[in-house]
Amino acid sequence: MSPPTTAPPVPDLLAIPASVWGIAAVVTFGSFMSGLDASLVNVGLDTIGRRLDAPLATTQWIASGYLLALAAALPASGWLSRRFGAGRGWLWSLGAFTAASGLCALAPSIGLLIAGRALQGVAGGLLVSTGMTVLAGAAGPERMGRVLSITGVPTVLAPALGPAVGALLLAHLSWQWLFGINLPVGVLGVVLGLRFVPRGERAPASRLDVSGLVLVAVGLPLVVFGITEAGSRATLTAAPVLLALLGGTAALVTFGRRSLRREHPLLDLRVFTNRVFAAACVELFFGGAALFGGQVVLPLYFQLQRERPIVETGLLLLPFGLAAAATFPIAGRLTDRFGGGRVAAVGLAVTAVATAPMGWLPADVGLVPLEALQVLRGVGLALSGAPVVAAALAAVARHQLADAIAEINILSRVGGALGGALLVVVLTSNLNQGVRGVAATTAFQTTFWWMTGAALAALAAAGWLVVEQHRSHVRTSHEMEHHP
Repeated sequence: MSPPTTAPPVPDLLAIPASVWGIAAVVTFGSFMSGLDASLVNVGLDTIGRRLDAPLATTQWIASGYLLALAAALPASGWLSRRFGAGRGWLWSLGAFTAASGLCALAPSIGLLIAGRALQGVAGGLLVSTGMTVLAGAAGPERMGRVLSITGVPTVLAPALGPAVGALLLAHLSWQWLFGINLPVGVLGVVLGLRFVPRGERAPASRLDVSGLVLVAVGLPLVVFGITEAGSRATLTAAPVLLALLGGTAALVTFGRRSLRREHPLLDLRVFTNRVFAAACVELFFGGAALFGGQVVLPLYFQLQRERPIVETGLLLLPFGLAAAATFPIAGRLTDRFGGGRVAAVGLAVTAVATAPMGWLPADVGLVPLEALQVLRGVGLALSGAPVVAAALAAVARHQLADAIAEINILSRVGGALGGALLVVVLTSNLNQGVRGVAATTAFQTTFWWMTGAALAALAAAGWLVVEQHRSHVRTSHEMEHHP
């Protein structure tokens, strides 16, 4: 008998049928619309507040309400995909997102606008998860890296283009068009979806776990709210922050214990017994912290430290998104050939190398080296995001895809919110010490070291993923030798 294989072979890449690319194009259409809307609306908060006579403390709920509603909806996406089929869930979600956009555009008061944004958030959360389920099912494990990476390009570009599109709309049209722009786009997406998106398979009927849904729909937004409040208040010890975090954590722990005892839970947490999936989720959590934390800190760096106006700040951040978009297709091919863990490890090493120098660069460093570092960070993002998602989804059974996708989205978003909040706390606390001799330069340098730490934690998780993928391959090789 030949000795067991010690390293996975380099596979030949299977061709991706045109039908899969057609499905991917339509599904990505909806994801791009959701991501673009989220970023362009943020540009108009001040204008909306003035038009509806509302203070900034109230208008910020246009953004926060969307985020919290999205978090609350994610756990239900798995049940929706199983019960009715992922394609049907995607079509309903896109239709609901489009209708909610119309309600937002017609809202006569700030209260109704926030309510409309909450409906948008629920639909947006379901739209993202059901869309990923459709894509994963159509691509299959052997093609998942390339398909998810290519479809990730618009997802990266949407936040980069949103502020510019929003500024143009506000300059030439009313604020209502920040939402009204979704109506023709959404209708077109539904028409294309009815023609090209497969409806998906219906699982045996199971009742919705209402009690579990209530627990997670309360717990998850409370945790996200507590994290974001910690960032805005620059402290983790404020009473609202602690109450939200403790209450949310208690609800989620109760949900987890309850789900493990139920035959048909809202979310199948047993998927975490798959060690490849578990390792990938840990990487996505810390990777989300490094990525979204950077998206919060870097604009502040250019505005506060480099004293650049907001428009120029947006332009200075653009190379990051463009570099990521250009690298995504390459990342997909590397993932399908060498495995998501190895590609992610390289990407996170690049991210750490590109972030660490910002922890010691002087305040007057030129823009050329700064932009070069942003390009490298974009490359690192592309190599460490979609490849890990592809590795996680390829490791689970087909009937577990819907739950796995919901859990991936939850962990990456909570990790991103936590990273952003903690980095703001670190930055603000150091800036507040300026009266005691700590300059803004030192405050940002310290924050960049924390960002580097998040990238290194994600790199360690990617190393764990490489090990687990190797063990899985060896185990499969043994089984094939003994049971050909």
